[in-house]
Amino acid sequence: MQNLTSVQEFLFMGFSHLAGYESLLFLLFLVIYVITVLGNSMIFTLIWVDSHLHTPMYFFLSNLSTLDLCYSSSTTPQILHNLLMERKSISFQACMAQLFFLISCAGGECILLAVMAYDRYVAICIPLHYPTIMARRTCVQLAVSPWVIGILNSMLHTILTFCLPYCGPNKIQHFFCDVPQLLKVSCKDTSLNETVLHVVTVFVGFGPFLFIILSYVRIISSVLKIHSVEGRSKAFSTCGSHLTVVSLYYATIIFNYNRPAGGYSAHVDTLASVLFCIITPLLNPIIYSLRNKDVLEALRRVTTHLSGNL
Repeated sequence: MQNLTSVQEFLFMGFSHLAGYESLLFLLFLVIYVITVLGNSMIFTLIWVDSHLHTPMYFFLSNLSTLDLCYSSSTTPQILHNLLMERKSISFQACMAQLFFLISCAGGECILLAVMAYDRYVAICIPLHYPTIMARRTCVQLAVSPWVIGILNSMLHTILTFCLPYCGPNKIQHFFCDVPQLLKVSCKDTSLNETVLHVVTVFVGFGPFLFIILSYVRIISSVLKIHSVEGRSKAFSTCGSHLTVVSLYYATIIFNYNRPAGGYSAHVDTLASVLFCIITPLLNPIIYSLRNKDVLEALRRVTTHLSGNL
């Protein structure tokens, strides 16, 4: 694989309309990143330390927290670095590396959210077969598949993008490397890349989303057949956090990538990207900790245990 290009670095222009606010944005994004790392690390640690959370649902949640950590770390540190620099740039090789990790995590999260929906479907719609269907080996296979699919999907896009020639403009109207922005600065016809991007998006993005919708149609149908109000409430509570995360994740994807033909204004464009790569990984652990009694109780148990040992 060889790339014939004269561009050795790319210049980010995503914050050019916010000149003078770099220090404020740096502090804001730094706080968000620290909370994201601490929140997702807390969820991961609680699940692996507390035996009450050793269930398939929380096993998948620990994978989601790991993905969010990688997802946020693929872009935010570079953004923080450039906010302190007058010249906001990234080398060609670093840009390709960032692209690889970003797409791996984004695609993997789409698949993992579908896996988590399947887990809730089995638990609510066919509970008697849940222990058999969601056996340990099956859970491991389901947890590994998002990582494998995400990496393979990312390799495809990264290789195709890497092989494009970049012989002229090197200014990206963004603040991290992403496929659509890189295609715009290539000096070669990118129709193949765009076709592959759209086709793969259907399978990796839209396919899992459709599966999630169909799963929840079946779940809601089953829950409505429960006569007990308490039973309905308990069933819905186990799905509430996941459904909230799914809605938030796909809303930011649609907002960020399905742009109007004329594009967004510079401020709206920045907001869409910030929501997609910075805010979503922050909100996931908050949603699961505030809306989930099991996680809150596990946090209380671990905190009590640690304070008792001091």
